[in-house]
Amino acid sequence: MNDTLLFDSLTSPIPGIRPDLNIIPIKDDGRDLLYFHDVMGYASPNFALDSQVETVLSLINNRTSVKEICKLSNGNISTDELLEFIQLLDQNRILFTKHFKLFSNKIEKQFEKGSVRNPVLAGRSYPENSDQLDEYMTTLFENTKPSLLHDAKALYAPHIELSVGQHQYAEAFSHLGSLKPKRVVILATSHYAGYFPDIYDGKPFIATNKDFKLPHRLIETDRDYINRLSNSDSDIGITLTDRAHRIEHSIETHLLFASHFWKHDFQIVPILIGSFDEILYHNSGDLAGKIDRFTDQLKTLDDEGTFYLISGDLSHVGKKFGDRTNADLMRDKVQSIDTNFLDASVNMKSDQLLKNIASHYDSSRICGFPPLYTFINAFGNLNGEQINYHWWDDTSTESAVSFGSIIYR
Repeated sequence: MNDTLLFDSLTSPIPGIRPDLNIIPIKDDGRDLLYFHDVMGYASPNFALDSQVETVLSLINNRTSVKEICKLSNGNISTDELLEFIQLLDQNRILFTKHFKLFSNKIEKQFEKGSVRNPVLAGRSYPENSDQLDEYMTTLFENTKPSLLHDAKALYAPHIELSVGQHQYAEAFSHLGSLKPKRVVILATSHYAGYFPDIYDGKPFIATNKDFKLPHRLIETDRDYINRLSNSDSDIGITLTDRAHRIEHSIETHLLFASHFWKHDFQIVPILIGSFDEILYHNSGDLAGKIDRFTDQLKTLDDEGTFYLISGDLSHVGKKFGDRTNADLMRDKVQSIDTNFLDASVNMKSDQLLKNIASHYDSSRICGFPPLYTFINAFGNLNGEQINYHWWDDTSTESAVSFGSIIYR
């Protein structure tokens, strides 16, 4: 990026630090550092600063200029030194500047133009070497008895970090071993659509035509199906602007397990689903209508060769997620919420599922609600059976995530 785009003013307010960054205190070789974690991947990797700059960072707030900060320092910082520091932040995409906006938009545009969605968890959550990945997946299922179901139509399963939910993943996906679908529709939580409100306003269903690459295979997307779905005569709230897929893990995790069992050629229909908060307050408005029309279209396109994977976790509570209370103290109440959610989902009662969530305005942040509600709204006549339920207590952050699985036949 041309350095002339960097912030270069002594008197204009310095643009603020990006609000989506997580600044984490860490220790490295006895040094106290501030690590800038960027979930979107725009900032330079492993960018960290000495913790002594924390006071200066607190003054970078879209209101204060370089000269004003230097004045506040009583001459301890020169304008040249501070401007150089501000440009360092800008160069590494820490500030919400013109430079950052151009860089991030370029990243997203490049992704949208591509025909393949590359894995983002390979080398982090699972091995990126194909032989090592095969060995890793085989190990996960060593102590799980495979199921011999031949009539399963759908699986609701988590997308929690693999190291946390290994046993529960194995229990859930072992039910797929006897199946051989020709098409797999994946309805998955979108964790990042909210970063692009202008793009996804009124478009909760985010599809992509990209094929999905894993370390050991490329899985083709059923573009014909997606075209038929998106070319509906009515507004079903779907978009093919797919930047929300770039770093999303909820589909990739399911494909990893599905491809372990299904060695045959099958195509996928990858659909991320954004927030359904509107229907918690108004269940007969614009969003409700789009959900109904979308699920009608899903039913119309269904056939015997189509299987459904629904990717979602359950509750997210505790201080990491904005609660003031330690998650452990909330456990009884939250598990009651989870039980009601799972019961309504097993029995495929979409009205009850919505009523349960709306009664507390999704206070426990059940991220699997949008994709599972979508599926149940479309196929309410199946038989569900709960496979498992697990509460993961992250004591280091006084937080917890719960997750579980349901098989539908």
